[in-house]
Amino acid sequence: MSAEKPIWKKNLFVLSIAVFLAGIAFSEVMPFLPLYIDTLGNFTHQQLNFWSGFVFSGIYFVSAIVSPWWGKLADQKGRKLMILRASFGMAIVLAAMGLVQNVWQLFFLRMLQGFFSGFVSNSNTLIATETPKAKAGQALGTMASSFTAGNLLGPFVGGAMASIVNYRVTFFITGGLLLICFFLSLFFVHETDFKPIKEHKLDKASGVIKELRSPRLIFGLLLTTLIIQSANNSINPIVSLYVRQLLNGHGNVVFISGIIAALPGIATFLVASRFGALGDRIGTHKIIIGGFIAAIIFFFLTAFVQNTIQLGILRFMVGFSDACLFPQVQTMLTKNCPPKITGRIFSWNQSAMYIGNIIGPLLGSTISGLSSYSMVFLITSAIVVLNLILFEFNVVKQID
Repeated sequence: MSAEKPIWKKNLFVLSIAVFLAGIAFSEVMPFLPLYIDTLGNFTHQQLNFWSGFVFSGIYFVSAIVSPWWGKLADQKGRKLMILRASFGMAIVLAAMGLVQNVWQLFFLRMLQGFFSGFVSNSNTLIATETPKAKAGQALGTMASSFTAGNLLGPFVGGAMASIVNYRVTFFITGGLLLICFFLSLFFVHETDFKPIKEHKLDKASGVIKELRSPRLIFGLLLTTLIIQSANNSINPIVSLYVRQLLNGHGNVVFISGIIAALPGIATFLVASRFGALGDRIGTHKIIIGGFIAAIIFFFLTAFVQNTIQLGILRFMVGFSDACLFPQVQTMLTKNCPPKITGRIFSWNQSAMYIGNIIGPLLGSTISGLSSYSMVFLITSAIVVLNLILFEFNVVKQID
């Protein structure tokens, strides 16, 4: 008779399912969100674009502000409690979006969604603190793959649901998915190694920093996250426009853009856990450096593509470099900070990610407006070069 699975493996199994469902829930409303906004008033084309951007991106501002606060509570009260708080809160908020009567109510609920954010980051924190450090890379890679898979499937599920039923019912279904995440976490996730942080010196950021063996290494990793997210998201606003330019008026721009937008996530899903396991063996920082070098090459080459097939191949390859970066940064954070402040550090990392989500699209839109779509990829490649240099000096040298 085989030995019972260790608790950390059970948690990993349950939470990888939960973040998969959460990935679907978070992304399935994206394809029709502007169309839903259009039903909430009589908007001009310019007003609709404004509200779509406002409603879409505003969540990141709130999340970036509140994440450190939730991280502090996670270290004091427990990561499982924060997982339950986030999943239940967002289940109610997402379902309520199906009841709104005007765009201001929708905007308020999106802000509230940002306030209750933290389900995925706290799930990652719990896995990071409960898993043996020698297995952390593979475990966090598995979590990244699960969330990415859900994120990829979400737009297809959301589009199908909105077509079969309607926008409002789709929000109710989305809330239901997050409620399933809540019950999975409530009944099947067990936090065994948590020790509440009662030291008053850790109430402030300065006290947390003093607990770090190498603050420069940790802040180097946080900066790496911010720049990775900025670089990746600088491309998002212009992918469909770049596709339209390459097609030169021939072909289904929306369909082809959707496929190309999904390709990086497919590649990340396929290899993230494998790269995590490889990093556990040879050194996570080596995987990250490889990811930087690959991203620099792929972004640079993308500026010179002549057709959508070449663009699709390079965007797929970017997914492999993505798998070497963000999940591996989380792994390095896990391996280089004390367990009692892991929640706080992960929340800071989450804030850095949200700030990158805000900066990136603004950067891409500005560059494409002032120059060309190709220039966005060249500038992004240069940003990744800068990130590699900073990583070498702020992180790798601290390890050596």
